[in-house]
Amino acid sequence: MTIKEELVNMRQRMIWNVYAGLIGAVTAVVATKLVGKAWEVTTGEAPPAANDPEVPLHRAVIWMLASGVGIGLAQLLMNRFAARQWDRFLATPVQSAKKR
Repeated sequence: MTIKEELVNMRQRMIWNVYAGLIGAVTAVVATKLVGKAWEVTTGEAPPAANDPEVPLHRAVIWMLASGVGIGLAQLLMNRFAARQWDRFLATPVQSAKKR
Protein backbone atom coordinates (compact mmCIF):
# COMPACT_ATOMS: atom_id res chain seq x y z
CA MET A 1 0.00 0.00 0.00
CA THR A 2 1.37 3.40 -0.92
CA ILE A 3 1.74 6.31 1.46
CA LYS A 4 -1.07 8.12 -0.34
CA GLU A 5 -3.41 5.15 0.13
CA GLU A 6 -2.41 4.94 3.79
CA LEU A 7 -3.26 8.63 4.27
CA VAL A 8 -6.62 8.23 2.53
CA ASN A 9 -7.44 5.21 4.71
CA MET A 10 -6.37 7.04 7.86
CA ARG A 11 -8.51 10.04 6.89
CA GLN A 12 -11.52 7.83 6.19
CA ARG A 13 -11.11 6.08 9.56
CA MET A 14 -10.90 9.44 11.32
CA ILE A 15 -14.01 10.75 9.53
CA TRP A 16 -15.84 7.50 10.33
CA ASN A 17 -14.91 7.76 14.02
CA VAL A 18 -16.27 11.32 14.20
CA TYR A 19 -19.41 10.35 12.25
CA ALA A 20 -20.04 7.26 14.38
CA GLY A 21 -19.32 9.18 17.59
CA LEU A 22 -21.86 11.89 16.76
CA ILE A 23 -24.48 9.34 15.75
CA GLY A 24 -23.76 7.33 18.90
CA ALA A 25 -24.16 10.37 21.15
CA VAL A 26 -27.45 11.41 19.56
CA THR A 27 -28.70 7.83 19.63
CA ALA A 28 -27.87 7.50 23.34
CA VAL A 29 -29.77 10.68 24.21
CA VAL A 30 -32.83 9.71 22.16
CA ALA A 31 -32.77 6.11 23.39
CA THR A 32 -32.53 7.26 27.01
CA LYS A 33 -35.63 9.40 26.55
CA LEU A 34 -37.51 6.58 24.80
CA VAL A 35 -36.60 3.98 27.42
CA GLY A 36 -37.71 6.41 30.14
CA LYS A 37 -41.04 6.96 28.38
CA ALA A 38 -41.49 3.21 27.90
CA TRP A 39 -40.85 2.72 31.62
CA GLU A 40 -43.47 5.36 32.46
CA VAL A 41 -46.03 3.79 30.12
CA THR A 42 -45.35 0.29 31.43
CA THR A 43 -45.19 1.03 35.16
CA GLY A 44 -47.15 4.27 35.42
CA GLU A 45 -44.24 5.82 37.36
CA ALA A 46 -41.16 7.82 36.50
CA PRO A 47 -37.93 5.81 36.14
CA PRO A 48 -36.26 5.31 39.51
CA ALA A 49 -33.08 7.12 40.50
CA ALA A 50 -30.80 4.10 40.72
CA ASN A 51 -28.53 5.71 43.34
CA ASP A 52 -31.39 6.71 45.64
CA PRO A 53 -31.22 4.50 48.77
CA GLU A 54 -35.01 4.77 49.09
CA VAL A 55 -35.50 2.91 45.79
CA PRO A 56 -35.74 -0.85 46.38
CA LEU A 57 -32.75 -2.72 44.99
CA HIS A 58 -34.83 -4.96 42.73
CA ARG A 59 -36.45 -1.92 41.11
CA ALA A 60 -33.10 -0.21 40.55
CA VAL A 61 -31.67 -3.40 39.01
CA ILE A 62 -34.67 -3.83 36.70
CA TRP A 63 -34.33 -0.20 35.58
CA MET A 64 -30.59 -0.66 35.01
CA LEU A 65 -31.18 -3.77 32.89
CA ALA A 66 -34.02 -2.20 30.89
CA SER A 67 -32.12 0.99 30.16
CA GLY A 68 -28.86 -0.83 29.37
CA VAL A 69 -30.51 -3.23 26.94
CA GLY A 70 -32.61 -0.49 25.35
CA ILE A 71 -29.74 1.94 24.85
CA GLY A 72 -27.31 -0.80 23.76
CA LEU A 73 -29.76 -2.16 21.20
CA ALA A 74 -30.46 1.32 19.82
CA GLN A 75 -26.73 2.01 19.43
CA LEU A 76 -26.07 -1.35 17.77
CA LEU A 77 -28.85 -0.81 15.25
CA MET A 78 -27.80 2.78 14.55
CA ASN A 79 -24.14 1.83 14.06
CA ARG A 80 -25.11 -0.89 11.61
CA PHE A 81 -27.38 1.54 9.75
CA ALA A 82 -24.63 4.18 9.64
CA ALA A 83 -22.10 1.64 8.34
CA ARG A 84 -24.48 0.60 5.55
CA GLN A 85 -25.05 4.24 4.60
CA TRP A 86 -21.29 4.91 4.62
CA ASP A 87 -20.75 1.96 2.29
CA ARG A 88 -23.65 3.00 0.08
CA PHE A 89 -22.54 6.62 -0.37
CA LEU A 90 -18.77 6.11 -0.50
CA ALA A 91 -18.73 2.62 -2.02
CA THR A 92 -16.12 1.62 0.53
CA PRO A 93 -16.71 -0.51 3.62
CA VAL A 94 -16.16 1.06 7.01
CA GLN A 95 -12.62 0.51 8.16
CA SER A 96 -12.41 -0.03 11.86
CA ALA A 97 -9.77 1.87 13.78
CA LYS A 98 -8.74 -1.48 15.24
CA LYS A 99 -7.30 -4.08 12.95
CA ARG A 100 -7.52 -7.69 14.03
